[in-house]
This record gives sequence, structure tokens and C-alpha cells, in this order.
Amino acid sequence: MDKNYSTVFIVRGFLWFAVPLGVIGWLIGFFWQTLSLGLLAILAWHYYFQYKLVDWLWNRRTLLPPSAPGSWSYIYDGIYRTQRRSQQRRRALARILRRFREASEAIPDAAIVFRRDGALIWCNKLGQFHFGLKWPADTGIRLSNLIRHPEFISYLQKGDFSDEIYLPSPVRDEVELEIRIMPYSEDQYLLMARDVTQLRQLEQMRKEFVANVSHELKTPLTVIQGYLEMVNEDPAAMPPALLQKAVTDMVGQSTRMRNLVDQLLSLSRMDSARGDIFDKVVPVPDLLKRLQRDAEQLNTAKQHELVFELSDQSMFGHEDELRSVFSNLITNAIHYTQPEGRIVVRWQPVGKQMEFSVSDNGPGIPAEHIPRITERFYRIDKDRNSSKGGSGLGLAIVKQAIDHHHCKLSINSVVGRGSTFIVRVPEELVVGKPAA
Repeated sequence: MDKNYSTVFIVRGFLWFAVPLGVIGWLIGFFWQTLSLGLLAILAWHYYFQYKLVDWLWNRRTLLPPSAPGSWSYIYDGIYRTQRRSQQRRRALARILRRFREASEAIPDAAIVFRRDGALIWCNKLGQFHFGLKWPADTGIRLSNLIRHPEFISYLQKGDFSDEIYLPSPVRDEVELEIRIMPYSEDQYLLMARDVTQLRQLEQMRKEFVANVSHELKTPLTVIQGYLEMVNEDPAAMPPALLQKAVTDMVGQSTRMRNLVDQLLSLSRMDSARGDIFDKVVPVPDLLKRLQRDAEQLNTAKQHELVFELSDQSMFGHEDELRSVFSNLITNAIHYTQPEGRIVVRWQPVGKQMEFSVSDNGPGIPAEHIPRITERFYRIDKDRNSSKGGSGLGLAIVKQAIDHHHCKLSINSVVGRGSTFIVRVPEELVVGKPAA
């Protein structure tokens, strides 16, 4: 309060008004009548400024108070200062709330604040995205009515939030969420939901990878162990033909294991070593000519018609990885196409890009297998002991190397008519201009 406003100030102001009125009334012989009229005038004056105060507080939109003399100026100024302080506090609170919401939006998880009775208070954009909520339209509605998943409703009703739960997103079935709930204040809770879809997929892939590797190694080891036990019992009693077959089978199985280990090491090197693909230029035509000679030797038994159509352009990249891509695709075409088929290998420009393709007239690939055919250990023929069955890693190596070079793999296949594997090389990797 202002230091000038005090009881002395009030009494002094009243006396300065009342004493002259009393003197004038005494002089004219109407003391009480004059004093009463003066007091009524003071009362009317106060009621007038009280009316102006109420009008200012309720009807006017301006923050500035109306002008008033005497004690009312202190009242108006005091209310004005109080309102200014309240306005500053509201602005500071709004800034804090805005920063809180901005920070909540920056969190890579969905955040939902709700009361103990389950009524929604606030949620960030990820909360709206994963749960289909609408804020502020859904404010005050119970979460059990907004997220109608039986396991989530049971989790809320139980009230024990010490453990997390995993649920599919109510609006996106392919997304799996890890949900945690923690006390936020006396009557509020904070729900955090994290997208763990990729983590679950990676975990499933890891389990499948371990199971597949174990199975791939178990079969040749079983064969080798069986023959070694036979030899260990009585080597002299084994017929020469059986001994020769045992040696041949063990060499074949050990070769199969070595190839599997080599392919796994190739995948591991591609996963870990990510050098600059622009360091070296790979002479693709020369590389494909060397692979053509290898393919002709591999093709001796099946007698396919091998056609190589090669342009002169080279590309930036890692030669070892590109050799794996080209070799795997050509070898697969030779291996899976019936004898005396036709296989065409092309390296040709397509606009400003380059395209490597391998086409065959083999049995083709059913459409349901094409999206998964580049997964590790995925095979169309589920029989791992089939004569045609490989390790299931060849196309995984191809996909890994292609992704490393920022190229694109596409597969066109019709059952009974053949398949075409196409690798599209972007313009940035092409070295040399196409011929006019």
C-alpha cells in the first residue's frame, strides 16, 4: 500500500470536508441540516465512483482504470496493479505450459495425461497418432471409452502399473506399442507409449536366424558324425565302395558348411564395413566378362543358352560386393532353370541410369514368395535337404549389397514362364556416358 495512504490521511480528508460545512451551518443557523446535506453529498460521491469501479471491472475491456480523486485513486490503482501482476503470472504460466507441450511433442513417445478416474486431460500428437485420440475434443472422456482394448481396460482397472504391457495400436494394427503408466500428481497419471514394432521384428529375426543357422549346420554335422562313427568302429570292415561314398559325402557336407560360413561372413562384413562407395570405379563390363567365363564352366551340365549383352559404362562401388550381386543372380538362374534353357544377362543404359538384369525361362516364382525372397534363410522350397535347396542367403547378400550402393532391386516373375531380376543403378554412380 502507498505510504501516503493511512488512517491519518483518511481522518484528515474527512475533517477538511466536514469542518468547513459545520462552520458554515453554524453561521447561518442550520448546523445539522448543512452537515447532513454535506454527508449525503459525500455518500453520493462515493457511490458514483463505486459504480465506475464496477463498470470498469465488468463492462470495460481496457485494463487502464478510470480517473478518480482522493481515496478512490488508491483503490483503482491498487486493483490495476493487482491485475497487472495477475496478467504477468498468467503469461509466465502460459509460457511454461507452452514449453512443456513443446517438450512433450519432442519426445519420441506418445504421452497421455489422465485423471485417476480415467478422464483424459491432455495428449501429444503421437498420442493422437497411435491411439486415434482428438485433443482437446476428447478432454474429459474416459480412456476406457476411447481405447477399447480388453487388455488395456483390465490394466487400467487393476491399478497396478508396476509392469508395462504390449498392445497393438487401436488404429494401426501393424504397430505394436509398449505402454507404461506412472503417477503424475496426486490425482493424475502419465501414460507413455513407445513404438516397439521394429524391435519386436528384429528380435523375431534374431530368433529365426539362430534357429536357421543351427538347422543348417546340424544336417551336415550329423552326416559327418555318422560316417566317422562307422569308420571309428572298424575301418577295415568297411567295403571300399562305402568308404568312398562316406568320404565323398563328408567332403560335400563340409563344403556346404564352408559355403554357409563364407556367406555369413560376407553378410557380417556388409553390415559392419560401410566405406565410401565413391572411392573406386568398378569396370563392370570386364567384371561381367570374367563372370561369363565362370558361368560357362558352371553351365556344362545343363547346357543353357547363355547370352551376355554388355554396354561400356562402369560405376562407382565396391567390386567385391558387386561381384557377389552379379554372381549370385547368374548362378541362381543357371541352377534353377531346367536344362537347355535360355538365360540373358544385360548391362545396359536406361535413360541416364544403368540397369543390370538376368532373365531366364525357368519355372518362375509364385507371387506370394516375391516380397520375402530376399530375407535371410527364406526359401521357396521348404525342404532343406532338397537337391535344389541352397542356404537361403544368396539373395539376402544381393539385397544387402544393393542397398549399400543405393540401388534398387525389382523382381518380375510369372510361374511357368520365367523370372527377371533387375538392378537399377542411379545416375550418380554411373561412370561414362551412354552411346548415342
